[in-house]
Amino acid sequence: MRSFLWMITLLLAVSAAQAQRVFSVETCPAADASRAMNVSWATPENVSQCDVLYTEASDVMWRKARRVANAEMRLCTTFDSLLSKTWQGEDFVERWTFNKWGATIEKLKPNTDYMYRIVAGDERTPIYRFRTAGAKQWSACVIADFHHYTPLPGRLKAATAMIDTICNIDPSVDWVLHLGDVIAWGGSYSFWKSMYEEPIFRRYMWAGVNGNHDDMSRGYAKRTNHFFRDANHYPRNGYEGEEGVCYYFHYGDALFVMLNNEHMRTDEGLAKAQDWFRQVMASERKKARYVIVCEHYQWFYGNDGKSSQIARWSNLFDEYGVDLALAGNNHIYVRTNALYQGKETDGTTGTVYVQTASSDNERGQGTREWTHNKDVIKKIWTEGEKTVCGMLLDANPKHLTLTLYDRTGKQIDQVKVLAKKR
Repeated sequence: MRSFLWMITLLLAVSAAQAQRVFSVETCPAADASRAMNVSWATPENVSQCDVLYTEASDVMWRKARRVANAEMRLCTTFDSLLSKTWQGEDFVERWTFNKWGATIEKLKPNTDYMYRIVAGDERTPIYRFRTAGAKQWSACVIADFHHYTPLPGRLKAATAMIDTICNIDPSVDWVLHLGDVIAWGGSYSFWKSMYEEPIFRRYMWAGVNGNHDDMSRGYAKRTNHFFRDANHYPRNGYEGEEGVCYYFHYGDALFVMLNNEHMRTDEGLAKAQDWFRQVMASERKKARYVIVCEHYQWFYGNDGKSSQIARWSNLFDEYGVDLALAGNNHIYVRTNALYQGKETDGTTGTVYVQTASSDNERGQGTREWTHNKDVIKKIWTEGEKTVCGMLLDANPKHLTLTLYDRTGKQIDQVKVLAKKR
């Protein structure tokens, strides 16, 4: 009887998915988020015509709405025939072949609220919103490691509640930045699809990095950055094999550089990433007041303070004047003051390193004795296994302020990153 009911539920779910012509809508940054914005979505294979209809948010009657004419579409088979779990915890093989779409909305006004919807035949999606960069002061909610897994919906619920808490603290939040591992198994497209159905994705631009969980299917049967690439539509300005995965974008006066740790496991992979980073700095550094580098793997091991990825990147960050380095993965919050050549400075030079803890209320970690880097690490924090936290990044021409909050909205830590003289 149980198997019969499960089959009926699955068939209904498949029928509903087939009837839905547009799904997995997400707003992503373009290379210059003050003048352009990327939109990502998917449709069944039989949908060959889609339009992005957009206008300024103040145009409530859509009288000045325009259509995007440059949408890209291709058949996506990246997620097909991979073992997964239903939301009821039953084993099943995901069957996904769909048209993957991406579009860039161009010639936008800086510091302006916009709304859009995807039109496919007679179907129109709900309204999605974003704000372009360009304000002297802006803010972002920073979240990481919530490992969305449909059989355990509490993970995503905890993370979205944390985002709501940050946005209640600062109702003017402009966008959301994630630091990887938003999906438990990146090869399970049903996880991505259900995540994008959350109302929070209708309100903000999202930008993020590829985490090890985002890069894997169940049991590591398949590992590829194509899961992350094909679930989003990030700028294609990365190096060969990393287009749409490693990327950079300008949000106002800040240059964000997004790295993929999964292709830095070898010396050759690290060298390619660092060569690309140098190229980005050569072409984009002078355009930005702040440089913020994001990756998934931790700078330090929060359990005891031992050095991790900081050893690979600190020399380059010193050389090019990186202001803030953000990471996740270790599920323990760790923060330094500005460091240059391995030593703390007065903040007028050097990089502040911060890694945030998990936010799923399930997969956090506890600490051991703090034995390493006690001279440079200023804060280590975790709630143990049941950790939920988020950060608010506030920017103005004088400094960046990064504040850690727990699930109740209590401030746990704060650091300021001074604007440097260039």
